[in-house]
Amino acid sequence: MATAPGTSETPRVAVARPQRASSRRKFDALIAAARDVFADDGVNGSLEEIARRAGVGIGTLYRNFPTRQALLEAVYVDEVEALARVADELGDLDPWETLATWLRQFVVYATTKRAVVEGLNLDSPLFGACIALIHRAGEPLLKAAQDAGKARSDVGFEDVRLLINGIASSNFAGDAQRERVLGMALDGIKTRS
Repeated sequence: MATAPGTSETPRVAVARPQRASSRRKFDALIAAARDVFADDGVNGSLEEIARRAGVGIGTLYRNFPTRQALLEAVYVDEVEALARVADELGDLDPWETLATWLRQFVVYATTKRAVVEGLNLDSPLFGACIALIHRAGEPLLKAAQDAGKARSDVGFEDVRLLINGIASSNFAGDAQRERVLGMALDGIKTRS
């Protein structure tokens, strides 16, 4: 994998977005449509269906994303950036509630992104940068909960990330079962009162 999470040499996460407003709207519509099609049909979902759902022609899709890989990467980066933004938006909650809320978001994100991740090069600098961004978003939340005495001090964020990935890669009967399993995992992270 790319440079270890948290190091200053980790590549920056970036997707080149169009500058013009109309082009940006089409780009964002393609990302949203691709997210849905890949979630429904896997990484081999129809590019024509993505263009149709986005309300654009196939030529517009290819101008923005010359390859399926470029589209997969853009969808993945968009989702990782959204997950990182959620961490910033939760600052007013109790430290444990902030961490638990963000981890719930992380599970939903990771569960829905399973198909996209299957199409990515897991050794690429882009994937490494995304993992580093997840660490930069989640580590402060875990540390704040630990500093407040609400999360176990012997748990590192990489432990938590692997736990969440394990939950997300499981085939649950439904959202309720996934939430129960996540609740059990959170109980394992939380300190005993």
